[in-house]
Amino acid sequence: METELRALLDKQAITEVLHRYSRAVDRGDEALLRGCYHDDAVEDHGGAFLGPASDYIEAIKPALHSDRLMTHTVTNVLIELTGPDSALSECYYLSFARYPAAEPPFETLTLARAIDRFERRGGVWRIAGRKLRWEWNREQPIAETWARGGIGDPAILLHGGKKPNDPLYE
Repeated sequence: METELRALLDKQAITEVLHRYSRAVDRGDEALLRGCYHDDAVEDHGGAFLGPASDYIEAIKPALHSDRLMTHTVTNVLIELTGPDSALSECYYLSFARYPAAEPPFETLTLARAIDRFERRGGVWRIAGRKLRWEWNREQPIAETWARGGIGDPAILLHGGKKPNDPLYE
């Protein structure tokens, strides 16, 4: 029973790293994003970037700190513990992004898979290597009506924001 409990706790800790990654990129929280990776981690972002994860974070800082709306949803998380301090995970990221400054403005829905090599160092699970692979993408013009007003008056609906302008950071 102790072995099974340890495995569950390890898998939960790894799952939380995957979810923190989403929160970090969506809220523009650079420190939280850095905490998802070990200092020597490698990021293979499926042809968009290949190199040290720290360089990847530097490369995406403009997007992290922009007003661009992004939402990353983590699904289908599978984790295989490969040793006492190592694991392999696969998950899907369904991400939405809005590009209001593009001409013409558009929004995009993308599905990608992340295959992550995790290591526990100093008692902490983090990504040691990531391979992201793109599955599909759909783009469309921006058409935000909030269920044609069915959700509420769009003029008064409260929205989330980037760090520190999100209720999470109050």
